[in-house]
Amino acid sequence: MIRSATINDLDALVDLEKRSFFGDEISRRSFRYLLTKAHATTLVDQEGDWIRGYVMLLFSNVTALARLYSIAVDPKARGKGIGRALVEAGEKEALDHDCVTMRLEIREDNEASIALFKACGFRRFGEVADYYEDHAAALRFEKNLAPQLKPNLARVPFYAQTLPFTCGPAALMMAMVAIDPKIGLDRRLELGIWRESTSIFMARGHGGCGPYGLALSAYQRGFGVELFVKERGVFLVDSVRSAEKKEVMRVVHQEFLDEISELSIKVHYRSMHANELEAAFNAGGIPVVLISSYRIDKKRIPHWLVVTGFDERFIYVNDPYVDADRREAGADCIDIPIPRREFERLARYGKAGQKAVVVVSPRRTGADT
Repeated sequence: MIRSATINDLDALVDLEKRSFFGDEISRRSFRYLLTKAHATTLVDQEGDWIRGYVMLLFSNVTALARLYSIAVDPKARGKGIGRALVEAGEKEALDHDCVTMRLEIREDNEASIALFKACGFRRFGEVADYYEDHAAALRFEKNLAPQLKPNLARVPFYAQTLPFTCGPAALMMAMVAIDPKIGLDRRLELGIWRESTSIFMARGHGGCGPYGLALSAYQRGFGVELFVKERGVFLVDSVRSAEKKEVMRVVHQEFLDEISELSIKVHYRSMHANELEAAFNAGGIPVVLISSYRIDKKRIPHWLVVTGFDERFIYVNDPYVDADRREAGADCIDIPIPRREFERLARYGKAGQKAVVVVSPRRTGADT
């Protein structure tokens, strides 16, 4: 019988973990947290009083990705199909949580697990060196749990921001290269766009990039640009307390506006909704969208993503931020599915709900140069 685990299963799960692994075990404290507080589900296979195996899933607050965090079968119960039954039960649980993609890591030398997940329809999509305690590498696998969905995806190459404040340049670079593959994705371009586009003071550290500067950077590199900003005025100036910093932001903002007024950059002072994003994407544009990271990690930080595709339920994005603390790799940040309704909530920042989208497209013949 496969059922949901409870805190009453804690002792049995810790004992099973010790019998199943020799390194990288989940601690008792972590099990308790994962069973009681985390956005997670643990399923157990039980025969009588014997818990023969478990599978643990982690869920995102925002995306439709599920992570199979851990799976174990008692050594005395192996070879009976318990692992496969747990994987299939985990897939159903993920679908019940509206997840359409499942990902996991497997030790590169764990031939039994690799064979199991391949037999269950998972495909390898990446590798992370020095992942485990003994420095062994991890192979990354994923499975599409909703093959009936046929996303329309652009080929948007991935580029990870190299600094905490360069998400805007990294997202813009991905959009530009999707349109013109001849552009090189490198740090020199990333820092050049950041230098040109910075107009926002952060709470600490270096400044961030606003939509007007990003739009100008793309235009100056030969792309067509359309800009959507919900409200007029200095972008995110209300998030800064210092009068001196506010004045600097006003001066830079006005300089950007003066430059834009002389170019064929369309500026719309209104929100751009999901159906308009999709229409622009289908017409050949690549939207770069401002979000608040609060719904993802509870940090009130403006952040830029690039849209990579759509289907009837989801908007797909590349996120330039690779969270090393969560052992993420670039492959984890590509074509992330976000439910359309959740995307509408995510794509706003601050108490005023400011919104901004920079749509990058091929430059029309005869446009200003």
